[in-house]
Amino acid sequence: MIQIDDPQNCCGCSACASICPKDAITMTPDGMGFLYPKVDVGKCIDCGLCEKVCSFNSDYDKSLNLPSLIPFGVRHKDIKEIARSQSGAAFVVLSDWILEQGGVVYGAGYTGHFRVVHKRAITKEERDEFRGSKYVQSDMNGVFRLVKQDLQAGHIVCFSGTPCQTSGLRSYIAPRLRENLYLVDIICHGVPGPFLWRDYLKYLEKKEGMPITAVNFRDKSLKGWHSHVESFRFADTYTYTYTYTYLFYTHITLRSSCGNCPFCNTIRPSDITIGDFWGVEKSSKTFAADNKGCSLILLNTEKGKSWFNKVKDKIDLLPVELKNCLQGNLQRPSKLHSKHLDFERDYLTHGFAYVKRKYRKFGLIWWIEKIKQKLNSFNK
Repeated sequence: MIQIDDPQNCCGCSACASICPKDAITMTPDGMGFLYPKVDVGKCIDCGLCEKVCSFNSDYDKSLNLPSLIPFGVRHKDIKEIARSQSGAAFVVLSDWILEQGGVVYGAGYTGHFRVVHKRAITKEERDEFRGSKYVQSDMNGVFRLVKQDLQAGHIVCFSGTPCQTSGLRSYIAPRLRENLYLVDIICHGVPGPFLWRDYLKYLEKKEGMPITAVNFRDKSLKGWHSHVESFRFADTYTYTYTYTYLFYTHITLRSSCGNCPFCNTIRPSDITIGDFWGVEKSSKTFAADNKGCSLILLNTEKGKSWFNKVKDKIDLLPVELKNCLQGNLQRPSKLHSKHLDFERDYLTHGFAYVKRKYRKFGLIWWIEKIKQKLNSFNK
């Protein structure tokens, strides 16, 4: 049976719970809301499937990967789609094709009071909930089995998620069912805890004295794509802040396994990788000069190339060299903050307001350093 002796060795993808024939494994949250498998030994038959399916290691399946991935800068030809998306609307154009074939799209959306979960969509309206960054780990409970059911029913399925989630799904789905499975991973920086996000929302609502009715982890409507402004709607008013973002980018709120991620390289566990194309100006001074957004697409498999060729008439393309788009998390995992465990202990003991006051300074220091780096780059 699967046993997690060290939290850095589990990403919480739920593959082990999904494959268990006796439903002996429950994904159970820790104090931060991160899910880990808990085995009911009374139900377990020691079949070993849970251990076999785990792909959170350097031996994940690389058999379908191209000898070298193919990178592009991408922007949707419809500026309205770019405005509604986080970067260049790459996910929209890829998932549009799936839906136009009568297929199904899975991605990170919301349930309840902005709790981040993976959901199923069969229309563009349902899919639109998956647009935009969500800096919190999504709940995957039951989703892998839904994907399998859709594939067994003959549907084309697009699953988008973090690379640990796509790798887990790829391992869970039998090879005979993978023909109609299209995998998209994101260039992942790491994932904060769901309970931290929940309590942050409560903190803001208490401060404003009103319930939140809409959230945006990165609102580019005010200062453009390069800004990292959080926005929250309260009735007819908006609040803009950087608080959650400050903490996120220090790596002090991330899951332990994010510092041990085996997928932070250019051999991706998906057909296509997408992300913000930070540094696009190294390849072109004009392609995304309007600060509206630009996506980076990495074609990783022959299926990914074929899929991309089916949609490229709807996007503007910028062929690029890999060396000019090799972001940090395509080379190495995010390094967890030295006070990562202190932050968790303080949060569990004292709550969000306390850690916000105590640790926000680390985020401010990070932010100031980033501004200095940008100014230095402009002066060169």
